[in-house]
Amino acid sequence: MNIYEFPPIRLLLDGAYWLVTTLSDLLEPLAGANGAALAVIVLTIAVRCLLIPVGLSQVRAGITRRRLAPKITELQAKHKSDPQRMQEKLMELYREEKASPFAGCLPVLAQTPVLMAVYGLFVQATIGGAPNELLGHTLFGIPLSSSLVGLIGSGGLTWVSGLLFAVLIVLIGTVAALSRHLLTPPLPEAAPTASATGTPAGTGTHAGQGTAPGMPDLSGMTKILSFMPFITAVIAAFVPLAATLYLMTTTTWTLCERLVINRALSVDHTGAPRVNES
Repeated sequence: MNIYEFPPIRLLLDGAYWLVTTLSDLLEPLAGANGAALAVIVLTIAVRCLLIPVGLSQVRAGITRRRLAPKITELQAKHKSDPQRMQEKLMELYREEKASPFAGCLPVLAQTPVLMAVYGLFVQATIGGAPNELLGHTLFGIPLSSSLVGLIGSGGLTWVSGLLFAVLIVLIGTVAALSRHLLTPPLPEAAPTASATGTPAGTGTHAGQGTAPGMPDLSGMTKILSFMPFITAVIAAFVPLAATLYLMTTTTWTLCERLVINRALSVDHTGAPRVNES
């Protein structure tokens, strides 16, 4: 079954098609044959402007999670033998603080329909029962419906298309690296403590890491998750060029938005409030 035939998604695709073709016509005097590509970028920026409140809530959620981290660690240590009780207490804590452990996922979830629509616009042969005119649009002569992997597989990769995809993917990777460096908080180094059974501090399975007794060491998982933005660069090689433009624009916007919001809220890259030094 074609997912784009599902009524809600079909309506989303029809709306996105009208919007992109309209923007493309408006931008054609400025961008010429590259009007559709510029329309995708403009659409992406417009969507991200609408999602600024969501990005703001994500930063605030990060601040709240770091503020609650000591209380969460205390609850986990206190109820480590009763996981169900632990979860109840954690949910009670989040309710009291009017916070959500999933608030940071909102920007990604909110953008998913848009990315799905942009992808569909350049893979569907027909939209609304009519031929898809966007399939004939290009960027520097390269079809917006083509992908790097597809061009390589069909033998249609030229130095121009290869260079264009390389520049976009390198840009996405560079922004991902900057985001990881500037926005990913360092792993906390809790002070080692002695366990209730008298086990000396710094001993045990995770000796020297300051992990509370009976608590799982999540540092490895945290490091893995910090590399997740780089997956976007890999995805960019498989999706149509138009979707690659979307990914490049939205990742760049995300980095700039987070830096601006962090500065506006007076927090550093760790999400902690900045201390004004006199």
